[in-house]
Amino acid sequence: MVQLVGSLRKELSDTLSTCKVLVVGAGGIGCELLKNLVLTGFKHIEVIDLDTIDVSNLNRQFLFQKKHVGKSKAQVAKESVLQFCPTVNITAYHDSIMNPEYNVEFFRKFMLVMNALDNRAARNHVNRMCLAADIPLIESGTAGYLGQVTVIKKGMTECYECQPKPTQKTFPGCTIRNTPSEPIHCIVWAKYLFNQLFGEEDADQEVSPDTADPEAAWNPEDTAARATASEKDGDIKRVSTKEWARSTGYDAVKLFNKLFKDDIMYLLTMDKLWKTRKAPTPLEWQQLENSACPQEVSVGSGLKDQQVLGVWGLCQLFHHSVETLRSQLKEKGEGAELVWDKDDPPAMDFVTAAANLRMHIFSMNTKSRFDVKSMAGNIIPAIATTNAVIAGLIVLEGLKILSGELESCRTIFLNKCPSLRKKLLVPCILDPPSANCYVCASKPEVTVKLDVHKTTVLSLQDRILKERFGMVAPDVQIEDGKGTILISSEEGETETNNSKFLADFGIRNGSRLQVDDFLQDYTLLVNVLHTEELEKDVEFEVVGEAPDKAPPPQTNQEEVNSITNGNKDSAQPSTSSKAPAEDNDVMIVDSDDEEEGASSSTAATSGTKRKHPDAETGETSTKRLRTDQSSAAAADDDDDDDDDIIALD
Repeated sequence: MVQLVGSLRKELSDTLSTCKVLVVGAGGIGCELLKNLVLTGFKHIEVIDLDTIDVSNLNRQFLFQKKHVGKSKAQVAKESVLQFCPTVNITAYHDSIMNPEYNVEFFRKFMLVMNALDNRAARNHVNRMCLAADIPLIESGTAGYLGQVTVIKKGMTECYECQPKPTQKTFPGCTIRNTPSEPIHCIVWAKYLFNQLFGEEDADQEVSPDTADPEAAWNPEDTAARATASEKDGDIKRVSTKEWARSTGYDAVKLFNKLFKDDIMYLLTMDKLWKTRKAPTPLEWQQLENSACPQEVSVGSGLKDQQVLGVWGLCQLFHHSVETLRSQLKEKGEGAELVWDKDDPPAMDFVTAAANLRMHIFSMNTKSRFDVKSMAGNIIPAIATTNAVIAGLIVLEGLKILSGELESCRTIFLNKCPSLRKKLLVPCILDPPSANCYVCASKPEVTVKLDVHKTTVLSLQDRILKERFGMVAPDVQIEDGKGTILISSEEGETETNNSKFLADFGIRNGSRLQVDDFLQDYTLLVNVLHTEELEKDVEFEVVGEAPDKAPPPQTNQEEVNSITNGNKDSAQPSTSSKAPAEDNDVMIVDSDDEEEGASSSTAATSGTKRKHPDAETGETSTKRLRTDQSSAAAADDDDDDDDDIIALD
């Protein structure tokens, strides 16, 4: 007769009380997961998170309160859990999981690792560390009403990087507010600004510099003190952006100088942010007006959506849109609010102008109104219920692993709308590792197309190896018969090479580079394919299926939607068929029956595959079979879904 302890078998209950597990991330999913773990019977938990608590977290991350704003998420989560389960042994780290001290040996002390992350770089890193340590990893993600959970085990399942992924569409709040590096960051900021000034204010959509940015102050005490300087005892007193704007009469020039001069100058005082980044350049209205060229495009000259305006043209567009929106507010009466609509010309003009001005400040190429419109309509909220469902599924998969039933683990998708059989959760059999994966293959190898006469060693290190292939501290050796060291992870050894071009070291078409990241216990062979015909502003291309390229479309494939990371990225609900395929990063399956993975040859003939980006914290990407078309049809009645892509959690 089976002996039970509560609802668990005694053997499993004993395992939970002795095993050690690692939770990476203490945000939206992380809070729910920690609660579930201790209530299930786990006794030894370690949790790590670099982030600090922001007021916008309080609506869903229930382990935090107002008095905790500015403090370490991991530490406060630990303290909160111990209040209702004091017998649990929890270790909290206010740190980045990518720091060298969390090496392979650190990971090997755990029986199970559970990701609750909000960015791809950290996901890639944890994936590689778990592969190196041969420890099971449970990956997860949510975006609005969508979510997924999957299990990764070396040699048995696909790893996180086996399947191609598009460029990340969700971003941390501090990136949006402090350190934008891509146009989409500025577009998200501009739409949030519209709501702060003219619409319904939302703490999740703050646009002012983030003083609690963990990267700006590595000392947790300094971060907490700065964040709570005017928020003593949790009594958070903030001047409403809308109230300030009203007090100026929505003066466009004052708004301009506040947003694009004063706030930027304040960011410059956070000097740690700019040690490895190019610092932003403030703009001042009067100076721009005095130096404006008569040929600058103006609002009255008849703008075309494909036109890219100069700086003064953007200033005029900003001024004109603010005046128009102010008039609309006045017509609606006291306390009125505007709703942003990408098809409303003044609203779209405002976002186009504000986003492009911020792009210019942060040294990015500005975009046309058409480009901005195509990206600006996609922001979804982080939903606590979705996080709770996904956290519960993580624990259920963890119990299977600890019971020695890895073969019964599944990738599980949470859909927005039920299937025809009224089910929201869809399990899918785990796919085997991809033979072409550049991470978990027996001999990882990639081919990179670039111009050896224009690509510097620093660009190879930062843009290709670190940013594109997710390495932390790469060492590069040229296979030239002499073993020339091109890049060393030891500080000072090869820094003189940084400004030199690859051709200066004899690298040419067909050259091979052996790249090692000892922290990740990872080796990659890079084949160089020289070309002088790359598209404008493209530094390099990865030949074949690269993680930021969607798989080639199939002739019978239906259009796919997009999802993305949680707290901070984007996604389209699974019921919509309007989003472009390249936005996908998570798979949504509308069948309520368990399906074979995409690798199954028989499954491939019975339906069409589609891929989705993950969610609030999930970017897990695996191919899955779609057997039920009903949810796509339901989207035809839901035009609002087009306006939801970039969730921030």
